Amino acid sequence: MLATLENTSTTVLKPKKITSICCIGAGYVGGPTMAVMAQKNPDIKVTVVDLNKQRIADWNDSDLSKLPIFEPGLDQVVAEARGRNLFFSTNVDDAIREADMIFISVNTPTKTYGSGKGMAADLKYIELCARQIAQIATTDKIVVEKSTLPVKTAQAIKSILDHTGNGVKFQILSNPEFLAEGTAMTDLANPDRVLIGGEQTEEGLKAIQSLVDVYATWIPKAQILTTNIWSSELSKLVANAFLAQRVSSINAISELCEASGANVEEVAKAIGMDSRIGPKFLKASVGFGGSCFQKDILNLVYISKSLGLTEVADYWEQVIIMNNHQRDRFANNIVSTLYNTVSGKKIAFLGWAFKKDTNDTRESAAIYVADKLIDEQAQISVYDPKVTAVQMQADLNYLNTRSEAENENFVKTETDAYKALEGAHAIAVLTEWDEFKTYNWQRIYESMSKPAFVFDGRNVLDKTALEAIGFRVKAIGK
Repeated sequence: MLATLENTSTTVLKPKKITSICCIGAGYVGGPTMAVMAQKNPDIKVTVVDLNKQRIADWNDSDLSKLPIFEPGLDQVVAEARGRNLFFSTNVDDAIREADMIFISVNTPTKTYGSGKGMAADLKYIELCARQIAQIATTDKIVVEKSTLPVKTAQAIKSILDHTGNGVKFQILSNPEFLAEGTAMTDLANPDRVLIGGEQTEEGLKAIQSLVDVYATWIPKAQILTTNIWSSELSKLVANAFLAQRVSSINAISELCEASGANVEEVAKAIGMDSRIGPKFLKASVGFGGSCFQKDILNLVYISKSLGLTEVADYWEQVIIMNNHQRDRFANNIVSTLYNTVSGKKIAFLGWAFKKDTNDTRESAAIYVADKLIDEQAQISVYDPKVTAVQMQADLNYLNTRSEAENENFVKTETDAYKALEGAHAIAVLTEWDEFKTYNWQRIYESMSKPAFVFDGRNVLDKTALEAIGFRVKAIGK
């Protein structure tokens, strides 16, 4: 607990000063987090390692536009710290051997096999990291869970590390990330809080303080919370569950608004002004996506079911059910509005990333809407300013609902928005990119098949202005 940490005498604690950090995993969390940590701690060597050679090559590319992750401001931070005290490497063993502190930031996807299939987190990459650390380490290490993990994962990691037989001592910390993609650099520079969980023993508290000292170089200590390790692990899942719950709640109300004649934006504004509720995460949409919300809620459901908490599991599972319903409802609305057939019709997608200001497409609503429209044999044309055609096809192929050749036949990607929209029977707005608001919509209307429909799944366009041009607009909850 925080009080325990503060009341422990500094003479007893004597936390180890960290001079070298290794992060295993150069993805959406590891790369940006370590870049900021290196920027703010120029006296600490920070090495980010990954077995993906191309990813590391992209992180090291002199052309900062080729960084494997797009986040506003990330290129500037990398430019400042890379080569000074920030390094990207495929030499995992050397980085582990040298580091005082090792962050594990690898993927923890939902299991697609065996017990817990479709709900539980797949921890095979976490276990592989733990075994590699155990095999390579020759000096005492602090190992930090950065990946989103189920409660008690730290116990499994510690069990692996403590049975190496080489006399090395390990302390395990939980330090979950609370980043929102698209604003990750701001979130890292000015976080609401940093959460660090560890064992409430003398050695555990020393390890906690070592990590506190790293963050305290730029974050006020009042915003650094310390807990036991289980509370930290669970807090991450609960935070995402609560945020996703708000999205599903307002989306449920959006359907009621459409049926009753209310306007969901007016309802959201009215309830958001209540200080007990607040305005955030009350924007109706085609549904949430991203790497965390669905995965973490399913993990929470699985944990609850495993503990016999059926009602708890059912409650949180409904958040996912509502999200899936909203995506299906959006796709079905396109079909029904276009006279119950979209076969052979061109449907233009504006956006494929799950939200603006990121190139992350994991669990993006666009993937699932496209999948349903392909089933109806629609011809889909997509424009997204940051997502590649290769990634779009990979997303569809991952669903494994049809052959790769079929997906390539039905989905075409354009690098020019106006070309993507030309001749379309309907436009579906799937990502809230700001640039969509600046388009010449009169020009777009004149280039489309008539009647020209717009299905605004993110409520980013001016419905009244579009209808004045001649568009038929279907916006969520209006």
